[in-house]
Amino acid sequence: MKNPTLILFLVCSLLPISSPLFAQQAKVTSLMSKPMPDSPGKELLMISVEYPPGASDPVHRHNAQAFLYVLEGSVIMGVNGEKPVALSAGQTFYEGPNDVHTVGRNASKTMPAKFLVFIIKDTGAPVVIPGK
Repeated sequence: MKNPTLILFLVCSLLPISSPLFAQQAKVTSLMSKPMPDSPGKELLMISVEYPPGASDPVHRHNAQAFLYVLEGSVIMGVNGEKPVALSAGQTFYEGPNDVHTVGRNASKTMPAKFLVFIIKDTGAPVVIPGK
């Protein structure tokens, strides 16, 4: 059962990711939200992100553990100003609670890309915090 309030919260929280900084807007879809009973005060979110050709993220952070799995296409990801990595379908990427996501973009200017993100965060905390 999907929680409409949570979906609205996620969409509003992810607006910085789909702002006009994109060549085109990313489509972010909330798939699941569950409290983690073995870790009181924590929740798990699962979202899908579809990058149109040429789409990119502004600098941001999650203050959470984020596990990314590429479903289709190819993306470029990087944290903390480190060398970005290219990922294609079947590959994964991790962002820790203290990481700043400095690079996030579709590797292609002609093909879309799609990935899943599993986020473990404090219950009620924002999903995305814009970078400075």
